[in-house]
Amino acid sequence: MTLVEHLKELRRRIIISLSALVVATVLGFIWYQHAPLGTIPLGELLRGPYCNLPSEMRISTGDGQCRLLATSPFEMLMLRMKIGGLAGLVLASPIWLYQLWAFITPGLLRKERRWTFAFVTVAVTLFVLGAVLAYVVLSVGLEFLMGIGEEFQASALTGERYFSFVLNLILIFGISFEVPLLIVMLNIIGLLEYAQIKDKRHIIIVGLFVFAAFMTPGQDPFSMVALALSMSLLVELSLQFCRVNDKRLKREHPEWADLSDLDDDEASGPIAHVTPVSRPAPIADSTPHADTRRKHGTSESQNRDPFGDVL
Repeated sequence: MTLVEHLKELRRRIIISLSALVVATVLGFIWYQHAPLGTIPLGELLRGPYCNLPSEMRISTGDGQCRLLATSPFEMLMLRMKIGGLAGLVLASPIWLYQLWAFITPGLLRKERRWTFAFVTVAVTLFVLGAVLAYVVLSVGLEFLMGIGEEFQASALTGERYFSFVLNLILIFGISFEVPLLIVMLNIIGLLEYAQIKDKRHIIIVGLFVFAAFMTPGQDPFSMVALALSMSLLVELSLQFCRVNDKRLKREHPEWADLSDLDDDEASGPIAHVTPVSRPAPIADSTPHADTRRKHGTSESQNRDPFGDVL
């Protein structure tokens, strides 16, 4: 295909993906409040951790219903559109992922297609697992967060603040679960070997806990510990994959890689005694007719022309 044909194909696939995204967003907008096909409404599903709190931790509406506050006229509409858009992105993912796959597949080898399909499948699975874990952690940790300082203040969450917190937590958990997949990819392409990181587990675990402490939106110990422990488990599984893959490929750890932890003197080793250079031997004259010139007593300087060339 020519460049113009590639651009036309790309335009066609983008139009299909955007059309599917628009339709799925409308469905997500409807799903936010209504339950098609006997499912749970999306708004009620996301509001579940808040509604499971004791009644004294939620705002009282007088009718006993679980509700969140709205502080601006357009807040409920914008919130519903935001959640509908995110739901549409997830619902339309099979279509736009297929369009992306169909566009790049012709340029890949059969082996590369197999690896790409496997990585996409694992990436989606890890993201879903992270999102489910975030929802479970929120159900447990929200009561702890809402109960801090309840003797001096009453809790009244707005819909914007609550749903933003829930969505950010789900995204952070889902994206964080992709880190082990990145380690596996680096190992497969040969940029990261098990021997290089097998002795650095304690540093990796500490780094994961620090990362979880900064990235969790609520800064609560429940979500931080859950994210750090789950990431540590997944990273350990990815390291074991690297070990098995290196053993299968029979990769040997180069000797120069072990010199990085040594001092300059240790890395270079002892310097041997310097051997003096012998006196150079004279080079015999290999010029043609050298014997003839010696016989007639002529020198090279007498046979030079004005331009300095030897006759």
